[in-house]
Amino acid sequence: MNNVTQTDIVSERSRESLRQDDLRRLADLALADLKQLFDRRPETGARYRDRLLVLCLCQGAAEHFVRPGHGIKDLDVWAFFTQHPDAPFPYRRRGVMDFGRSRLGRHPDDRGFAGRRVDVIGRSIPSRDPHEPVESVRDWLALGSSLSAKLIAQRPVVGIYPESVRGRIIWDPVGEAFDEKCD
Repeated sequence: MNNVTQTDIVSERSRESLRQDDLRRLADLALADLKQLFDRRPETGARYRDRLLVLCLCQGAAEHFVRPGHGIKDLDVWAFFTQHPDAPFPYRRRGVMDFGRSRLGRHPDDRGFAGRRVDVIGRSIPSRDPHEPVESVRDWLALGSSLSAKLIAQRPVVGIYPESVRGRIIWDPVGEAFDEKCD
């Protein structure tokens, strides 16, 4: 009898669909990673702990969420913060979390992980209104004033936190599904 389950699959890309519970798990992982950062680096925490606008799924996994079939190699979560006047969010900082055992399996290069790797990256961006985080992210992407903005804008961006944006396609360069909420 074969004891291999879907959660034990090792593959370059998972073709499994991302669901709302997956987006919730990504948000929880990213929030835990950011808390660890702020606890380790009190100066960053003092500036950015209360300035989080939105967490978004970006790059290949967001492409797969919007247009299934692309596949998921890893999961890239971007944290967007209202910029602080004293210093930007540390732009080279990348947190790494483990999605854990799931139907998404694990990438073969991610030894030591139980599931897909989750990269947590942050950026401080201008925000006209912190109550309109989606508009702030869209403005930043449309302006394309940094390499990060230009690269992220090439693929869809999906909100994962706060709950009010979870599953909402807030950016789609193709425009097929722009501003829809997917299940």
